[in-house]
Amino acid sequence: MRMIAAVMYEQGLPMPFADSRPFRIEEVELDGPGPGEVLVEVRAAGLCHSDLSQVKGLRKRRLPVVGGHEAAGIVREVGEGVTSIKPDDHVVMTVVSGCGHCPACVFGRPALCKSVTLPRTQGLLANGQRRLTRNGQPIYHYSGISGFAQYAVTMPESLIPIDESVPLDVAAMFGCAVVTGAGSVFNTAHPSPGATIAIIGLGGIGLNGLMAAKVAEAGRIIGIDTRADKFTLAKELGASDVYLATDPDLVETIRETTGGGVDYAFEMSGAKAAMATAMAIVRPGGEVICVGLGSAAERYDYNHVNLVTEEKTLRGSFMGSCVPGRDIPLYVNHFMSGSMPVDKLRSQRIGFGDLNRSLDQLNAGEVVRQILLPHEFL
Repeated sequence: MRMIAAVMYEQGLPMPFADSRPFRIEEVELDGPGPGEVLVEVRAAGLCHSDLSQVKGLRKRRLPVVGGHEAAGIVREVGEGVTSIKPDDHVVMTVVSGCGHCPACVFGRPALCKSVTLPRTQGLLANGQRRLTRNGQPIYHYSGISGFAQYAVTMPESLIPIDESVPLDVAAMFGCAVVTGAGSVFNTAHPSPGATIAIIGLGGIGLNGLMAAKVAEAGRIIGIDTRADKFTLAKELGASDVYLATDPDLVETIRETTGGGVDYAFEMSGAKAAMATAMAIVRPGGEVICVGLGSAAERYDYNHVNLVTEEKTLRGSFMGSCVPGRDIPLYVNHFMSGSMPVDKLRSQRIGFGDLNRSLDQLNAGEVVRQILLPHEFL
C-alpha cells in the first residue's frame, strides 16, 4: 500500500528543525504483513526525547528511516501464524519485545533481549525483514515500530491489546513514556511505602515516574527541573516539593529538609548535571536510578570513594525494566481508575506538517508530550 510517513534521511541537521526539516513528509510504500507479522493502522504516536536524540545524531540509526517508536492503533491484518492478535484489536505499540527463549527473556527482562535488539539496530523488524520502500529504494524501520506513519508492519510481540474505551492518543504514551517512567519505580527501584523519592527531569518520563511514586505510596516526592512552568502539573500529579535544578542551594536544601538525602533519586534526563545532582542528594545507602539516555559517547563522572564508603547504588533502568504484556495492562488499569492520569501529559495534538516545529518545542522543554495524529491535520 501507499501511505504518508515522516522519513529521516540525515541526522545532526542544524536547529531550528522547523527550517532544516529532519523529517520529510512523503508518500512511501508499505508491503503487507508476512508470516508472523501484523499490519496496524497507526492512530496516534508520541514525540519522545529519544526521537530528539536520534534527530540530533546522538545515537546513530540506519537511514533513511521512518521515525516514531511510541504509538497506538488498530490491527487491520495479521500474517500467517499470528494467533495472539486479531483484526480490529486496539493495541499499544511498544519498543520492548523479546524472542521468548534467551536468558534475558527467560528471566523476565525482554528489554535486554539481544536477538531482537540486533536486527532493530540494522533498521529491520525483529525477524530480520523490511517492509518499507520509496520509489524502489529501501526505507528502514525505527525500533521495530516506525509510528510516524499512517500504517506500520510490526511483530505481534510489540503489540499489547487494550480496551477500546482507552483513547488511542492516550494509549500511545504507554508504549514508551509510561512503561519507562512508571516501570523505573515499580520494577527497578521497588520502593517501600514511605520512601523519599526525587524525580530529576519533569518531562513525559519523569512525570510518569512521579505518578508511579505516588501509587507506590512514597512518603515524599520531590520534583526537580530547569523550568518552573512544569511545577504546577508536577504538584497536581503528586509532587510534595518542587525545586529549580539551577538553584545553587539545591543540594544543601534537599539534604537539610530530608534529614540527609533522599532514599531514591531518579535521573530522567540523561544530562550530566542532573546525574551529578542525583549523586549528591541521595542519602548514604540510597539508590540512584539512571533512566535518561544521553549521547552514546558520553562519559559520566562520580566520586568512587563516596560510592563505596556511603554504600550508594547506581542502577540502570532501560524501558522501565518492563515486561509489556504484564505491565501495560496494569498501568492502563491505573489510568482508568484515576490513580495515574496519563491524559494530563498531553501537551497538544499535531499533524505531519507540525512535526519538525514540534521537535524545536520539545528541545526547548516547552511541552510534555505531543501526539501525532497520522490520519488527521494532514
